[in-house]
Amino acid sequence: MAWIYLLIAGLTEIIWAFGLKYSYGFTEAVPSIITVLFMVISFYLFSKSITAIPIGTAYAVFTGIGAAGTVIAGIFLGETLSFLKVVFLIVLLSGIIGLKMTTTDVSEEKGEKL
Repeated sequence: MAWIYLLIAGLTEIIWAFGLKYSYGFTEAVPSIITVLFMVISFYLFSKSITAIPIGTAYAVFTGIGAAGTVIAGIFLGETLSFLKVVFLIVLLSGIIGLKMTTTDVSEEKGEKL
């Protein structure tokens, strides 16, 4: 369940990252409210995930999902796409997948069931 929390936390990070752009320095009410709401949701879910996933791995995956997702969403919203951008996205996503594959949950290390 912790990995699901972490995935959703990373996805909500994408929303609040775009919210920051469209809130124009928190001068626009609706985007500002949406941004703060998704920040709270994102960090709440991140905090739930680190009860079972080592903090270093969880934070790297959390920010990686947010970074890669924000770049991908930006491309769909008209930002430029280049060969190198695709290469580095693949490297970033490979790192996220690699961390997931090589990480033992804290509960597994302790022999507990969550």
